[in-house]
Amino acid sequence: MTHVSKKPLLGCIADDFTGATDLANNLVRAGMRTVQTIGIPSDADAIDADAIVVALKSRTVPVEEAIAQSLQAYAWLKAQGVEQIYFKYCSTFDSTPKGNIGPVTEALMDAIYGPGQGFTIVCPAFPENNRTIFKGHLFVGDVLLSDSGMRHHPLTPMTDANLVRVMQSQTQRKVGLVEQSCVAAGPDAIRARFLALQAEGVGVAVMDATSNQDLHNMGEALAGMPLITAGSGVAIGLPHNWKVRGVLQANAHADTLPPAKGYQAVVSGSCSVATNAQVLHWRQAGQPAFPVDPLAIASGTDVVQQALDWAIPQLKNGPVLIYATAEPTAVKAIQNQLGVAHAGELVEQALSNIAKGLVQAGVRQLVVAGGETSGAVVQALDVERMVIGPQIDPGVPWTSVTSKVCGDDTVHVTLKSGNFGTNDFFAKSFSLLKAA
Repeated sequence: MTHVSKKPLLGCIADDFTGATDLANNLVRAGMRTVQTIGIPSDADAIDADAIVVALKSRTVPVEEAIAQSLQAYAWLKAQGVEQIYFKYCSTFDSTPKGNIGPVTEALMDAIYGPGQGFTIVCPAFPENNRTIFKGHLFVGDVLLSDSGMRHHPLTPMTDANLVRVMQSQTQRKVGLVEQSCVAAGPDAIRARFLALQAEGVGVAVMDATSNQDLHNMGEALAGMPLITAGSGVAIGLPHNWKVRGVLQANAHADTLPPAKGYQAVVSGSCSVATNAQVLHWRQAGQPAFPVDPLAIASGTDVVQQALDWAIPQLKNGPVLIYATAEPTAVKAIQNQLGVAHAGELVEQALSNIAKGLVQAGVRQLVVAGGETSGAVVQALDVERMVIGPQIDPGVPWTSVTSKVCGDDTVHVTLKSGNFGTNDFFAKSFSLLKAA
């Protein structure tokens, strides 16, 4: 199908790699041809797509570094000619009291509108994945964010579900709220509320959302807003704005990937509740699994080689799992011994080297669980761009990449946010590729 648009319409800056594919997945499902870049491209060549997602690894880096990366991504996207900028963060609003979501939002607003000027939204809601916002409070399923497993996150523990309060602690601009009753009333009511908040001096508005319809209402009201900050859910309502203008024609085959081949493996570094359940499900089913011990890595043991020596002979028999996933108490004990940052770096480096070794051994279908792990793995595989394919579970698609590690051969990769996916996600992922 011929596309009307000549330049990309939407330019997205994602603060981690799984979040980037999550966002790209929603755009592809809405019929937007979407290209995801790994980091900021070094060239200024025009990209033929309706949407571009620049995947950064900026969620947990120092604030100044996150701001610098995000502004560089914005400048590159602006040069591509995009109409709207979308700063994407996690649906559980992963941050610390110092940032990075608030400071990056402010820096982008200053760059787009001018210092201290402008207006944008905050909305990590994704009802399809049980992330909803009501009265400014973020819920994970039926519990407040602060009562969910996110309160134990090793890098960004979330102990306050009030997003107005959390965001206000991270930004100099005044933060307000658009309540769910207003969102449900439709786009005109939302736009009127935006104007009222701006008259009160509000620069950032937290948006309630409890259903996909809320996201569609919101999407229509956001037409023409230069900057949006949100999780991936808000993206489902944006493509409509360009369709009604006649500059976008939905592509029903936007998620087509090349046929899958090669061996299968899972590399898991996430310690979220969901990923713990997925690892347990895999092991209880009697599937082969190898645990990575951070303390062994720290002691000098060549855990990478041990894992590869264990895995490679088994690949011909079916998929294998290599994991550093653990329960919160075990993670805390390791962090107490090694330090939070050092423990994370050791695991990321080991898992990324294991993934690289697996691909060199013939793995061409690779599931990676965890945002930080995904970032490290994609960088180790020297991937520059990802083509977004079919959805496995809400927020998690397969992608195809070319990796210099295996001579520019095609590798199918899925980058799963730690919090996403059903218990049988790992096995289901490979079944989907086989069926396709």
